[in-house]
Amino acid sequence: MPTERPPTIDPVAAARWHAAAPAHSPWLHEEVARRMEPRLQWIRQAPAAWCHWDAVRGGLEAHALLRQRYPEAICHVAESSASMHPHAARALAQPWWSASRWKGGAVRFGRPERGAVQMLWANMALHMAPDPQALMAQWSHALAVDGYLMFSCLGPDSLRELRAVYQTLGWPAPCHTYTDMHDWGDMLIEAGFAEPVMDMERITLTFPTAQRLLQELRELGINLHPQRFAALRGRGWHTQLQQALTEHLADPAQGGQLALTFEIVYGHAFKPEPRVPLAGQSTVSLQDMRAMLRGAGRRGEAP
Repeated sequence: MPTERPPTIDPVAAARWHAAAPAHSPWLHEEVARRMEPRLQWIRQAPAAWCHWDAVRGGLEAHALLRQRYPEAICHVAESSASMHPHAARALAQPWWSASRWKGGAVRFGRPERGAVQMLWANMALHMAPDPQALMAQWSHALAVDGYLMFSCLGPDSLRELRAVYQTLGWPAPCHTYTDMHDWGDMLIEAGFAEPVMDMERITLTFPTAQRLLQELRELGINLHPQRFAALRGRGWHTQLQQALTEHLADPAQGGQLALTFEIVYGHAFKPEPRVPLAGQSTVSLQDMRAMLRGAGRRGEAP
């Protein structure tokens, strides 16, 4: 049975959310980043420079953990939404008297130049991208050859309880379709990455009230499904929603609190040496040619 290649996302709604999202890191994003950060211990070569992609939404507390792990590395903070630039600068700019401003460990704002970083960290961003292949291409552009990508995002089991409630009530889907980790792996290879490694876990969050649950969901994102309900909802519908959530999501195993499942997908992949396409006539950039020659030199070295 063919898998549905994502995303089922309205690109206009996605762009609006990207520009207007709250300028802080949701609790779940910080928690996922805390769980992803120890995976960096398996990367043998520490980066001389790395990029934190969409740091404000991805995890400002996590940023401190990464800076602790790589204190001598230059950090590029790349916010893909212009509205986040001043927030990132206020939260992460180094004071003028900091010695790291003038030597190793400096923070630079803006997207890195091509091939400028050896590690790119992107936490909880990919599942909200209407064109994930284009986003992966931007990440690849920033990475040097042999650099690595670390990312996380929501998987298809996320909000399964909420989707069941909406289906029971005959309402349109409450969220877009999230991508399976195997599809992410395929897209990484199509984007030119190598050796993608994917895994997942499920996190259950509990809430004392439907109101608190809805508040958390509003901080995490909005419904980007193209077939979502198109008009405004009234107070009656909102009351009905809260009653339905209280009735269907109460979990006796959680003391009667409302429970929601989030599937978290983790992935990493390397950027390999560029390959010359097999064609009658091929064009290779000078930078790619240098990278290929360096790689050939490494392979030709004596052990």
